[in-house]
Formats: sequence, structure tokens, C-alpha cells
Amino acid sequence: MSERKLQILQTAIKIIADSGYGSLTMRALARESGIKLGALQYHFRTREVMLRALVAYITAEYKKTFELVSPDVDALDIDELLTFLLTDPVEGLFQEDRLWPQLWGMMLVEPLVADLVDDLYRDYIQVFEKSLERSGSTAPRADALLIMSMVEGTTLFVGKGRPWSDENTTVFELVREFIQDKYKK
Repeated sequence: MSERKLQILQTAIKIIADSGYGSLTMRALARESGIKLGALQYHFRTREVMLRALVAYITAEYKKTFELVSPDVDALDIDELLTFLLTDPVEGLFQEDRLWPQLWGMMLVEPLVADLVDDLYRDYIQVFEKSLERSGSTAPRADALLIMSMVEGTTLFVGKGRPWSDENTTVFELVREFIQDKYKK
């Protein structure tokens, strides 16, 4: 991918995170990228083409980061998975506390985004299931879904800029304690 396309996609993420997915139009993207609409359409002919590239970019970055955490993802224990999910795995690149709630909203109206979110969660849930099976869980899929629900819910309640954000460290510790107590080896 060219440097310019990458910059445009990062600008699209910024628009979504800062102003909401409803603000992501081709005109707004061109304006924020400092280019004319025609130049933007040279790189991304339509909004759908741009969304496809955006989805592919976000997916690739998360998967790359996940693989960097552990080349042997199947060997990760629950605590390592929680650390990955409760911290910013891509070092602020995606402004997760603001981006993910927008992606959840987008997935209701944009099938491409729904596919992105489902694919990422599917990967995380499968890894959690394997780790939970090793920890003796009798219902690893349900346990994985519960854990992912708790972890993802933290974004809505204690994410940056949320009314209870000053409680995020305490909430993260409680989630970790709850899971460690339930799945001690």
C-alpha cells in the first residue's frame, strides 16, 4: 500500500474516532487529508472501496499486533490475553476508546465493518477458548464470550473521555482478579 493511501486511511480512522462514523464522507476525508476529492477518488474510487481498504488495514494491524504478542498464540495463558486486550495493543494508532464504539455502531449499517469486528472477535474468542480449555473450563466458548463481554464493556464505561475513566485501572484489576479466581490452575 502506498504511503499516501495509508495516510488517507489513518485520516479516516481519525474522523471516525473524533467525529463519529456519520462524519466519514468522501468529501470530509478529502478535506481532512488535504487533497481534492478527485485526488482522493484516484486512490479510492468510491466510499465502498475506501471502506474495504479501511477494514483490511485495521484487520491487518490488529492481527499483526496479536502475532507480535506471541508467535505461538495458542500457548498464551489467560493473563497474557487479558493484558493484550486491556492495554492498547496498537499503541494508540486506532484511538480504541473512541474508535471501537464507532465501529460497533458502523457494524449495524455497514456489512464490511460487521465482518471486520466479527473476524477479530472470532480470532480472540478462539484463542481464549483454547486457553480456557487448558485451564479446565467446562464451557470454554461461553466463558470466552463472557470474558470478551467484560473486556469490551470497559471501553464504554471506563475508556478515555468517559465519565468513569478515572476508575479504569481499578476496573481492569477487578476483571483480572475475577478471571484469575475462576480459572486458577
